[in-house]
Amino acid sequence: MVSRGFGREKRLLKPRQFKAVFDSPSGKVAGRSVLFLARANGLDHPRLGLVIGKKSVRLSVERNRLKRQIRETFRQSQCDLPGWDVVVVARKGLGDLDNPELASQFLKLWKRLARLPRPQDGSHGTTLADA
Repeated sequence: MVSRGFGREKRLLKPRQFKAVFDSPSGKVAGRSVLFLARANGLDHPRLGLVIGKKSVRLSVERNRLKRQIRETFRQSQCDLPGWDVVVVARKGLGDLDNPELASQFLKLWKRLARLPRPQDGSHGTTLADA
């Protein structure tokens, strides 16, 4: 069983890991003011990367609040997402939503992402050797 924590192995840390997802996503899930890009990673656990820029969410306290909400909903949903690298891209207006609304929206998006077909061979993903 996959641990429900959010350690370093569950994060996209290097620019080339982000670039791999941006260059050839296997799946996309869009919500109101947010976009999830996903790519198979060939691992038994998902990894998460966040892109929340100042142009999208002006105040740092709002960006940090969004990051906490995204991480928490990812932590709760990660058992349904084995083998995905996911980059969450924030758009304008996301910081205007309150926490319960954010959590509800993110949980729905994680469920939609979990339903997407995923390549079984892992040939399109980055592996631990890339980490």
